[in-house]
Order: sequence, then structure tokens, then C-alpha cells
Amino acid sequence: MNELIRHSAAELAGLLAAREVSAVEVTQAHLDRIAEIDGEINAFLHVNTEEALAVAAEVDTARAGGGVEAEALHALAGVPIAIKDLIVTIGQPTTAGSKILQGWMSPYDATVIRKIRAAKMPMLGKTNLDEFAMGSSTEHSAYGPTRNPWDLDRIPGGSGGGSAAAVSAYEAPLALGTDTGGSIRQPAAVTGSVGVKPTYGGVSRYGAIAMASSLDQIGPVSRTVLDSALLHEVIGGHDPADSTSLPDPVGALAEAARNGNVAGMRIGVVRELQGEGYDAGVQQRFDESLELLRGAGAELVEVSCANFKYALGAYYLIMPSEASSNLARFDGVRYGLRVLPEDGPLTIERVMGASRAAGFGDEVKRRIILGTYALSAGYYDAYYGSAQKVRTLVQRDFDAAFAQVDVLVSPTAPTTAFRLGEKLDDPLAMYLNDVATIPANLAGVPGISVPGGLADGLPVGIQFLAPAREDVRLYRAGAALEKLLEEKWGGPLLAQAPVLGGVK
Repeated sequence: MNELIRHSAAELAGLLAAREVSAVEVTQAHLDRIAEIDGEINAFLHVNTEEALAVAAEVDTARAGGGVEAEALHALAGVPIAIKDLIVTIGQPTTAGSKILQGWMSPYDATVIRKIRAAKMPMLGKTNLDEFAMGSSTEHSAYGPTRNPWDLDRIPGGSGGGSAAAVSAYEAPLALGTDTGGSIRQPAAVTGSVGVKPTYGGVSRYGAIAMASSLDQIGPVSRTVLDSALLHEVIGGHDPADSTSLPDPVGALAEAARNGNVAGMRIGVVRELQGEGYDAGVQQRFDESLELLRGAGAELVEVSCANFKYALGAYYLIMPSEASSNLARFDGVRYGLRVLPEDGPLTIERVMGASRAAGFGDEVKRRIILGTYALSAGYYDAYYGSAQKVRTLVQRDFDAAFAQVDVLVSPTAPTTAFRLGEKLDDPLAMYLNDVATIPANLAGVPGISVPGGLADGLPVGIQFLAPAREDVRLYRAGAALEKLLEEKWGGPLLAQAPVLGGVK
């Protein structure tokens, strides 16, 4: 394997700035890796070879010329990145993992894509996902499941399993994901990568195809906490095109990651996010991480968030309700797949029905039906209204907890990666994988998942949560635990990953 792809994004940035390697060499190395192993993984739905190499060549030309043009380059210029195929891009198809958008080309860039282009980061391509981000396993893609690089018979998490698998398998040093109920953090946990859900509104959602607008959030996927911080600084900040965008500055996230320590930090251990329902191996790695944090000078405080046990139920009413509204635009009339009814009169209603029947998968249909029912006359207050009240209670639990501690900690997911197909016939069992990540989305607070070790040979994630607008605390705590664990292991967790394509 080309050793270039083993480097972190921060290391690549240093090599590029010193002109020890070229951006074209770095980009080509990752494109070669994709060509070599992605037939096994299926992390990418589209590979953006020509444009990625062209951007890399521009970076090399600017650096070779020196002067003002070279000085103006962003620190991550020339570092490649993969993009979850829910984020619209000019020049590449955006499918949302659905047949109904197969081959669709967006006429505009998402705000985060404009920022990636401005930083001159070569985009390697678009990554696989559960259709319209609806799933916890990336098995609900219309283009086939993505496989976990640690075990090709297992899921890579969802909905952003493509981005997490690409990073974990060294196909990309960085990726963008979206997190509605854990779709960045849960895939990171089961693939041994790092995933961050920023504070709601901290990164523009303009150009991310909406599933549940009050929950969705774009965020970074990487192999190290510092890399996530560097990417977060690129994509974060206020955007007037997004009405939910916060006016706050991004903050010194990379500095917090570089100087991460927990000495004197009060860390809340959430009683309701551990114990019963969590695999023994997951709980053991979590307990070991707590001891490392305690030994590094953190004060551990048990915190009760009693309403968290209702968060899953509330989420699976709010999310499908908003999704059923957002997906109404995909009708086969204005753009996307159009299917004409086989017989009978040709009306708009019948074209919509035929197009949606053919274009949407089972999980999308399930959630549209559930959401439409929850919003229907006579049921709105009983279901959607009640779920929003629970959401308020969850937010109050967070407020009370953060009055006592600086950050909260829990396992990211209750289990390691399960086998492909194992839970497809049991949606409720699938939904339970998000039990620890969903509360953060309901409250809009930021969260990070860092690798916590192995259980039965498969990665486990440790999650930190911080108050809204305090993303810097995540990077401080996450980097500290990352350092403690890597000192214990003698290197990063991914160094223990199995061979792919004949090479690590």
C-alpha cells in the first residue's frame, strides 16, 4: 500500500506545505486505493477522478510559484476529501442513495462544498448511504450495502456508512457526513474512526438534502480528533443562506485538539446510557476509558438524565413527521425519476404515485407512512405534539446535567457492528442502535465519537457531548482520551485492522 494514504490529514498538510510530496501524488494514491479495494467495500457511489486531479494540480502549481498565491493556500489545500452523497455538488451526481434521484446533477453547490472548493481540497467522490439517510446500517441504499472494513460481512453503521468506511479503509483521509440521529457518530464507532456532530446551526445545512430539518447536521469524519477539528474549521461558520445558521465564530477547535487534556475537567457519566442493553464488551471498553480519564485528572460525576429513555420514541415520531414533509418534493414531475402508470388515465396524481412507488425503497416508504399518520388530523397532538414535549424534557435534562459538569460521556452505540441482513426484518431492533446518539440531536448539542478499543475484534466508540456552542470542549476531551488510549495500545486503533485487497 502506498504509505501516503496512511498519513493523517494534518500530516499530509505538513508534507504538502513542505513540498515533500505533491497534491497530485497524494490524490492519485487515494484514487488508486479506491480502485484497488472499493469493489469489496462499496463506499463510493461516484469517483471524481478528473476533477480531483485537476484541483490537486492547481495546488501544486500555486505552491511551485511561491509568493502571494502560495501563501494564500489553505492549510488543507491538496488534502483529499470524500463527500456523503446527500450533499449537493456541481459536476457530480447527487442521488441520496435513492433510485428516485439516480443520475441527478445539482445546479448548485452546498455551502460546505463551496468552502471545500475555496480551500482547494480535491473531492474524491460521493459516498454511499442509507436512502435519504434513513437507516443505521447503510443497507437501505438503492445501490447496494457498504461493508465494514473490519469485517466485510458486517455493517459499517448508518446512514453515513460510506464516509466512515472510506476513511477507515484508507480510501480518504477526510469525509463529510450528516448526522440526524447519530449518522456520523454511530458509523465512526463501528469502523474505528472519529465522527463529529457539531452544534446545530454551527455548520450550514444549505445544500444538504433534508430528511428532518430540525435534526440534520453536517459534520466531519476522520481518523484523528485533530483532523476532524481542522475540517470543522473549514466548513463551520455563519451562512446567511441557512436560516438556522448560528452567528457564532467557529472557535479554536484545532488548538483544543492539539492541547487536549482533561485535568480538572468535570465529566458526567450518564446513568441511562450504559448498563442494560449494552454489550458486555462495549461496557468493558467504556469502563476502561473512564479509568484512564480519571487517572489523567478528570473528575467523574454520575449524572441522571431520566428523560433520555423516552428520546428514542420521540425521535421516531419527530423525524418521520419532518421527513414525510421534506420528501413530498420528490414527485416525478419536476425532476428525478418519472414513471408513467401502466394503464388508466395519465394524471399528475397517478404519475406521482407510480414514480414514488418505483423510486422509494421500503424504509423510506415506512417512515413516510409513519410521519404522515403522526401529522394527520386528530393525531397531531397525540403523537407529534407529545414527542415535541418530550424533546423539551430531554433539553432540560441536558441543561441540568451541564450545570454540574463540563461534558458528558457514554458509549457511542450499545453494540459493535452487526452482520449484514441481521436486523433488516426487525426495524425496531435496528432503531435501537441510535439510543445513545439521538438525545444530542433532539437538543441540538454537539457530540464526538472516538475509537475506544475492540470488543470481540470489532471497534467500540466512546462519545462525548458538550453544551450547545461549546464544540471546543469536545475536541479537548476527545483528543485527551485519544492520546491516552493510543499510548495504551502503542498506536492508533486502525493499525489493528485486518488486511484488505492483500494489504492493510
